[in-house]
Formats: sequence, C-alpha cells, structure tokens
Amino acid sequence: MTGAAFPVVLTAPSGTGKTTLAHRLVAGSDRFAFSISATTRPPRASERDGLDYHFVAPERFAEMAASGELVEWAEVHGRLYGTPRAEVEAAAARGEHVVLDIDVQGARQIRQTLPDAMLVFVLPPDVETLLERLAGRGTEEPSGVARRLRSALKELQAVPEFDYVVVNDDLERCLLAIRGIVENRGAAPSGDRHREHVKGLLADIGRVLDEDYATYTEVT
Repeated sequence: MTGAAFPVVLTAPSGTGKTTLAHRLVAGSDRFAFSISATTRPPRASERDGLDYHFVAPERFAEMAASGELVEWAEVHGRLYGTPRAEVEAAAARGEHVVLDIDVQGARQIRQTLPDAMLVFVLPPDVETLLERLAGRGTEEPSGVARRLRSALKELQAVPEFDYVVVNDDLERCLLAIRGIVENRGAAPSGDRHREHVKGLLADIGRVLDEDYATYTEVT
C-alpha cells in the first residue's frame, strides 16, 4: 500500500447499496478494512453478529457511548448505531483505509473526531430503483418505506457537506469510482456536477410522498 491510510466514510439513503459497496470495497483487498458498527436493532435473517454488526443491548450501547468507546453514534429509524473506536484504531495500526458505512449524523461527527477522513455520498440512480431496492429487502412495511423516504429527503440536503459524490447506477462502476477517489485524493470534489441529479431525486421523492421538495438548498 502506498500513501497514508485514512478513514473512508460511505453515506447514502437507505436502499442505495452503501453496505454492499462497503463490503465489496474490502473483499479481496489488503488496502481496505470494514468497520463493523454496533447497533441496538435486531439482526436480519442473513446477518451475523460480529461480521455484519455488533448487535448489543441498549444498555450496553449507552455504556459504550458514555465511555468513549464510539467515535460516532446516532439514532436512525428508532435504533442506535455507532462506530467502535477499536475498529478504527486497529485498521490504522495495519495501515489500512477503514471503511465506515454510516448515516449523515455519523458522518458529521466523524468530520469532527477524525478530520483526515474522506466523506463520500452515494446517490441512487433514480427513485424507482430506490423503491425497488427497499421493497426487495422484504423487511419493510409500506409505512417503513415511507419513513425511509422522508429520511432520504433530509439526507440528500446534506450532499454539499461531503467531499465526493458517486452514483450507484452500476455496482462495479461505482466501486471503481470509489477506489479511484481514494487513490487520487486531492482531486477536485465531485459534488457540484451532481447538483441536478440531487434536485431531481428530491422532487421525485416528494412526488412519491405527495409533498413539495422540489428545491435543493445549498449547505454552507
């Protein structure tokens, strides 16, 4: 591996595929290490403790947050998620880019606690694909999908806060884009050229929810 290692944060609305991207980024590579988050939500059928997440009780999560064992944590859809400090420190000691699969709240905290981190926002290609991916999980009731879409509206407003933006319209192409961003850190940020795409997503999600989110507010 060449160059200094740094954390790579992947953030996206639910259903965009950021967890798949994070695992694929790490798979078969000695340059990246996946940060396994702690969470209070129950595991899905295919998930394993210590591999997909550290599944902990709310009381244990509170202890971890209070004692500084987490470099970031947030409540998402009624569940708590956080990044164990040990995961980040272990990757740094090995000289690996630790990959953090976290939400906007967590990314903002990482900006403060790990200022050398690279923040990447992953966009869905369109709202239809986002809805298909959410439905394809088979774990969401209609009310849950609507809740996640409302969260997406808020999350998309934060795109200008991120260093780089990629669109997951094709998994392999998106992976190549993220690897290229990491290898060429220092290149011009890519957020501006995705402005119209974000505006379109906001408007389309708003129409799905029958709400007016046609505007895109720049965050300074």
